[in-house]
Amino acid sequence: MNNLETEELRKMPEENRWYYIFGKVMNFPGVKVNREEFLRKEFSKYFSEDKVMEIIENGAAKTGIPLKFVDEIAKKVIKRHKIWAVTASAASGIPGGLAMFATIPADILQYYFHAIKVAQELAYIYEYQNLEQNGDEDFVAYLTVFIGVMSGVNGATTVLKQISNMLADTVGRRLPRMALTKTAIYPLVKQIAKWLGIKMTKPIFARIVAKAIPIIGSLISGSFTFGMFSIEANRLKKSLREDFILKQKVSNVE
Repeated sequence: MNNLETEELRKMPEENRWYYIFGKVMNFPGVKVNREEFLRKEFSKYFSEDKVMEIIENGAAKTGIPLKFVDEIAKKVIKRHKIWAVTASAASGIPGGLAMFATIPADILQYYFHAIKVAQELAYIYEYQNLEQNGDEDFVAYLTVFIGVMSGVNGATTVLKQISNMLADTVGRRLPRMALTKTAIYPLVKQIAKWLGIKMTKPIFARIVAKAIPIIGSLISGSFTFGMFSIEANRLKKSLREDFILKQKVSNVE
């Protein structure tokens, strides 16, 4: 994204800004997480193949995996992405680094690359099924809510809770999962997208100023990412964890 593109972003309706950035990030290789491959990679370090297959099929709660163990895997995932995000963020402020490809947006795009990846991975750790099950629009809707929770958007946590209740009800009745875009929740998802568009404007242009100063800009950018990534990823982890606890209680009753 060049400076002209950045100016166009400033002029877009708030909701469109988020979808624009999201679309840019989704062009990067490896941003989508394959649920089965990811869970196998994380859990096969500790369990047999049969146990791992059971986790993939039924989820960690129904398989009897302790919450403490699941939390540890989630913490490692967040730490791993934080290190990658901070490294990329600092590099994007150094002449000849990522800046040679796209001055400012490299910083924003790499941040959301890792935010979108860690959101998918945390969702799968805490028992979400394939987020692409009902197509691309549903995938975008789920990630919009997840990133909304991470970013502290008002109401995003409540929407996530509604989604969790809806999914739990669907599983309990053994019905096909309805597309999120076809539910009464979807207008709320679009509101989250709007607020994400508003929230991301200030950091984008603040970083333009910071990166105008070589080296100093890279330190500012890296420090900002280090602090924000942990806070935001742990916000989502907390919300997903609460839903997981409820699933464990249901499993114990069953």
